[in-house]
Amino acid sequence: MSIPIIAIVGRPNVGKSTLFNRIAGRRIAIVSDIPGTTRDRVSIDTVWNDKKFILVDTAGVENQPHDQLMWDQIRSQVELAIEQSDLIIFTVDSSQDITDSDREISQMLRKINKPIIIAANKVDTPEKSDYIHNFYSLGFDNLLPISAYHNLGIDDLINESFNYLDHTNDDNKKNDSIRVAISGRPNVGKSALFNSIIDSKRSIVSEVAGTTRDMIDYELIYNEKKLTFLDTAGLRKRGKIENGIEKYSSLRTIRAIEMSHISLIVLDASELITSQDSHIIGYIKDANRATIIIVNKWDLAPKLQLKKDEVKNLIIEKLNFIPNTPILFTSAINNSGVSKIFDSIFEVYSEFNKRIPSSEINKIIFEAMGKNPLPGFGRKRPRIYRCIQKKVAPPSFDIITKNPELIHFSYRRYLENIIRNRYGFIGSPIKLSFMNRKYE
Repeated sequence: MSIPIIAIVGRPNVGKSTLFNRIAGRRIAIVSDIPGTTRDRVSIDTVWNDKKFILVDTAGVENQPHDQLMWDQIRSQVELAIEQSDLIIFTVDSSQDITDSDREISQMLRKINKPIIIAANKVDTPEKSDYIHNFYSLGFDNLLPISAYHNLGIDDLINESFNYLDHTNDDNKKNDSIRVAISGRPNVGKSALFNSIIDSKRSIVSEVAGTTRDMIDYELIYNEKKLTFLDTAGLRKRGKIENGIEKYSSLRTIRAIEMSHISLIVLDASELITSQDSHIIGYIKDANRATIIIVNKWDLAPKLQLKKDEVKNLIIEKLNFIPNTPILFTSAINNSGVSKIFDSIFEVYSEFNKRIPSSEINKIIFEAMGKNPLPGFGRKRPRIYRCIQKKVAPPSFDIITKNPELIHFSYRRYLENIIRNRYGFIGSPIKLSFMNRKYE
């Protein structure tokens, strides 16, 4: 369930940004012949052969920088990217000899115990691959020839990367524990709530936004059930993320959400729903994770003249894209309402893993079609033959159809609402996939 992070590092002007754009599939990083164009990390969630990962582009590492102050900032960013990533693609220029900057980067990388692949870029003809073997002297065994510009060797590079990452992810899985990510904007009280939940001071609690820079996890047993809580840095809208450490912390938050079964989205009672909250919850929805909404700092409710029913109705109205989501009210400072979080976690986790017998789900689907028949389009008409629950966590249903492209979004939502009204799926997403019968 963990989404891996791959960082591309190297000295300036070896083609890192071109490689990044090639893998990402669209032009994001600035590509230029001027060394040092990329001054900060650029990151993107991407998919390669159905495998999802976060790709990070970094600024070039220079042995003799022109601006020492800027270089100190850049170096700290590159070191963070190296530290936080699962695999590093060390990009070199095959058309040039090894430079002092290449050697400095290799020294940085030898200090870590992570998979490293040297991508010898600009190998645009088979003959040039004969001249890359001197890069083995940098001290790494895995060397692959590529041409990012001409799209040569990129498949081999990513496939080789996942040979390492698949193994890494298997080692990090915790299948016997309910994983819960505590997410939300900076300074809404996530760390205080985390401390209140685990009854310790593992996280630093501060009024300064963004104190938590990395993910902290804590495992505990409650009612003979194992839970792993992940406290994370606050996630802002991408356009609002500042340069520096906080920018990379957002990647850790995204990763925590991907690793979790359930995300507790923490809101501030004094602000309630903001655009950033909607953005974060949208990401949780896209990741198909279960959700519990926590309205924290509820001790301020009397002063703010807030009432639970009115706040619930407001949240339900603004977050109608995540229906049937539990809403809890807590005050981490006073430790009130925190005990209810555990009961809600167990309920939502059960819903997240709920399985419906095929006979029941088919009966519900066909009853819904009887009340509201599928609309037709001229001579072509869609048909639904049957429904099969493919898996749980999240509950996923394959609906076998004819002409699925003719089934409108509104009708798909109608069927989802019918299933939810009958079976609840409280706090849990459900996935409906409309499959063409001939591909069954």
